Amino acid sequence: MNTLRNEKGFAMVFVLILAAISLAMTLAMLIMVGRGSYVSGQQKRFRTAVEAGQGGMEAMFQLISSRGNPTTPFTNQLLNASLVPKLAGPTATWVALDNTMTIDPGVNTTYDMRIDLGMYRVYSKVVDTVDGNSGADEGLLKTGVVNSGSGEVTVVSVPYLYTIEVLSQHQTNPTERSKLSILYQY
Repeated sequence: MNTLRNEKGFAMVFVLILAAISLAMTLAMLIMVGRGSYVSGQQKRFRTAVEAGQGGMEAMFQLISSRGNPTTPFTNQLLNASLVPKLAGPTATWVALDNTMTIDPGVNTTYDMRIDLGMYRVYSKVVDTVDGNSGADEGLLKTGVVNSGSGEVTVVSVPYLYTIEVLSQHQTNPTERSKLSILYQY
């Protein structure tokens, strides 16, 4: 009975319990800081891949506006022969052209354009085309800028609609990537 009422060593046990609690809190804080840095780095790499994809998207828009003319001012660009027929008419007129949404960087026939932007390689592909009556700008067709007679009918422009898939990924680390699906009206 005297042994249970003895207070010797109580301070040491109390200090050990407080030390264990502070060690657990410190470990939890280190894990949270480390995990936050990891997530922040992943987000930065994803944002960079998205920006590269947006750059590839702009390059595809320039190709569409030039109707597939490969004289656009890009270096490191590879165009597949399937691009021009895809821009020429609606999807129903495509003969044996790939219109799946899947882009496999290892297979050249699964994308229409490839461009290198910095450390990222961007693949893009037209997967659907809806025909319209708009065309490339031909400048002024008449001598003036206003209608010369009241009997002229102005044709309402119905644009082409293109569904485009864009995949951008780091050249040395393919896990750093982003995929964009775009509906482009031209």
